[in-house]
Amino acid sequence: MTPRTATLERITHETKIQVTLTLDGTGQRTIKTGIGFLDHMLDQLAKHSQMDLTCLAEGDLHIDAHHTVEDTGWAIGSALKQALGDKRGIQRYGHAYVPMDETLTRVALDLSGRPFLIWHLTFSQPRLGEMDTELFREWFQAFAMGSGTTLHVENLYGVNNHHKIESTYKALALALKTAFSRDPARLHDLPSTKGTL
Repeated sequence: MTPRTATLERITHETKIQVTLTLDGTGQRTIKTGIGFLDHMLDQLAKHSQMDLTCLAEGDLHIDAHHTVEDTGWAIGSALKQALGDKRGIQRYGHAYVPMDETLTRVALDLSGRPFLIWHLTFSQPRLGEMDTELFREWFQAFAMGSGTTLHVENLYGVNNHHKIESTYKALALALKTAFSRDPARLHDLPSTKGTL
């Protein structure tokens, strides 16, 4: 069976990002974005989806983290789209509920090729570590656009901001793992009546 992997590089005047992603991995990861909290979240994404992920980013952090966060989301999403190939045999849909202490978060997604983000997540403080909390939506928006994923994200309840966003990345990981997994009974089938995804 053909390995589902992708490597890409994104270079702009604002960022330089290298991503290598293998869907059928074991969760091995090398994450260095220059933003500690984002590294922590991408570590969760790789670990719980069992994707092997390398993400090396250099950005204009002397300005702020916006460009690095957004471009990292786009690059990882684009690598996912590339690794999926023609999407034959995948489950296509995935969802997950993740509790983290007092917090519960739900992510539902469709690897449809039609990018869309529904975001119901609020924070009670402007920063986590050195990262502005408003940038988490930017990461998810860029990921959805790069990967062509319809993505619904909702924090059902919770108090601690760290728990809210960490449970969100873990839920994304588990939903992705389901969606990109292969159905042994339909390995050559495209999961769409349209004939294309």
